[in-house]
Amino acid sequence: MRVRDGIPLAGLIDQAGRVAAVVSKVRGAMLAPESRKTAPTFTTGQVMALTGLEKGALEYRIRRGEIPAGTVTPTGARRLFTLAEMRQCARWARGARLRPAGAQALSIAVANFKGGVAKTTTALTLAQGLSLRGHRVLVVDCDPQGSLTTLFGILPDTEVQEDDTILPLATGAQSSIRYAIRPTYWDGIDLVAAAPSLFGAEFALASRQGRRGGPEFWRVLDAGLDEVRAEYDVILIDTPPALGYVTINALMAADGLLMPLPPNQLDFASSAQFWRLFADLAHQVTGAAGQKQFAFIDVLASRVDGNDASAAVVREWMGAAYGERLLQVEIPKSAAAAATAVEFGTVYDGGGGSGRATLKRALDAFERLADVIEDQAGAYWRKQQQGGAQ
Repeated sequence: MRVRDGIPLAGLIDQAGRVAAVVSKVRGAMLAPESRKTAPTFTTGQVMALTGLEKGALEYRIRRGEIPAGTVTPTGARRLFTLAEMRQCARWARGARLRPAGAQALSIAVANFKGGVAKTTTALTLAQGLSLRGHRVLVVDCDPQGSLTTLFGILPDTEVQEDDTILPLATGAQSSIRYAIRPTYWDGIDLVAAAPSLFGAEFALASRQGRRGGPEFWRVLDAGLDEVRAEYDVILIDTPPALGYVTINALMAADGLLMPLPPNQLDFASSAQFWRLFADLAHQVTGAAGQKQFAFIDVLASRVDGNDASAAVVREWMGAAYGERLLQVEIPKSAAAAATAVEFGTVYDGGGGSGRATLKRALDAFERLADVIEDQAGAYWRKQQQGGAQ
């Protein structure tokens, strides 16, 4: 048998170049710079469902100018509302559920150091669901791969500079994250983007261990968020699929943790390692493992295949292991939802009105997740008002 020649490092670099070219072509076709993502529009029925108003009452509120009128189609058959108008309706109808004056944003880290668990999709879809309830959301992409940034229609490789990421926070060049916040196509959601250059944050944070002055290296992101916490209702932090310095910063900056976890054996076993390593590393690098407190820790069954008998068994394991921390919401594995992801979208990007049954099941699940998180946010804000926030 002929022995193949070895593959030099230069060969790997050439391979990387070919892969990058194909990725660039695919992204360019889906998200050309001149073809930005656009927010969906919403029907009268969807506004009625959100506000709880019957059609006559809705029309009355519109005539009084209490809520936006939307735009009547040329035929007069339908009234359509923009995302911004939908959110105005939500804020009018749901005032009691919004962040009270004086309270600050609830920060949530979406974390799991195993890839392929729907972490990034969960972060964006949850952000969209909360915004549709009238909340203002900041999303922080801490993953150098920039998958979350891409879902917003922004190309990490070409449209994000290192000064648009959390890297200047990590190096100490900036002390507040405000410099990196940008609006997105989705009204009510702002973004701190990520790019490949963010890999440098691991080294920058490590080099700060012995540096005096400023925040400790493990709470750089926490301190960087302080200036903007009063301007948002929820801050969602998407973490890298690794337990390094950046992920530790994200977890220590969070008031709550959300772990998407598919019910399969390998992912379940990996989750046990995550919690042990996080607790050990947090104690080693901060000495504060016993001091840090979270408002909640949620485990979310994600990518659930209803036809997989073994998934039901693992779901029982998850219930035994996580108890009340395992949410009763399950995000189904959906071919229709996967199809939206191919186009860099989510179940909300179609406006939530799809008639496809599998897509609707996924949408309904994310709606329930947003309800759960909103309830937890309300409890967190009430605790702040009582002077007991951590």
